[in-house]
Amino acid sequence: MSQLLFGHDTELTLRSACALVNSDRVAGEQLGAPRDLEAFLDEYGWTGRRDRDAAELRSVHRLRRRLGAIWAVADDEEKTVELVNALLRDTRATPWLTRHPEFASSTVAGQRNGLDRQTEWHLHLTAADAPLWQRMGAEIAMALADLIRAGELRRLKVCAAPDCNAVLIDLSRNRSRRFCDTGNCGNRQHVAAYRERRAKAR
Repeated sequence: MSQLLFGHDTELTLRSACALVNSDRVAGEQLGAPRDLEAFLDEYGWTGRRDRDAAELRSVHRLRRRLGAIWAVADDEEKTVELVNALLRDTRATPWLTRHPEFASSTVAGQRNGLDRQTEWHLHLTAADAPLWQRMGAEIAMALADLIRAGELRRLKVCAAPDCNAVLIDLSRNRSRRFCDTGNCGNRQHVAAYRERRAKAR
């Protein structure tokens, strides 16, 4: 397993944030019903209170828009900090440490990262019974704050494919990722470039 660039929680939260932003940018709305949100939360290991109703879903949609706005200004550090600070303030972040004995490495997130999360300490930023959007927003804002403090804000990117507006978090060593992994953008662009070179060579 490759070495993490940031803490395990930070990387998983950033990936989750990226997937949330992209959930209505590729192939239509992916979080159209509470059951879709439930599957998303399970995939990325979000714990705590779940209301499983339309109001909760709408609040996550609002959070998604706020996160999309952060990606949109990621090339401007001051604007990004302003939006991240606003999210921390609105979610009333209050840090505390906990373990998740119920969240074993057999979960999707545990399998993906190859770690036994039963024995890890996790930093949470709101009460476990706080509204879902508030818990998600606080943890994502803190992960973004870690990125900013490390001088790595340029790892927040928009897909370089001209016909795609999906976002990505570039966790490669040399920050070389240009295309999202929501579709086949990288391969499509490479094929287009190849065909263009062939056409010019004729």
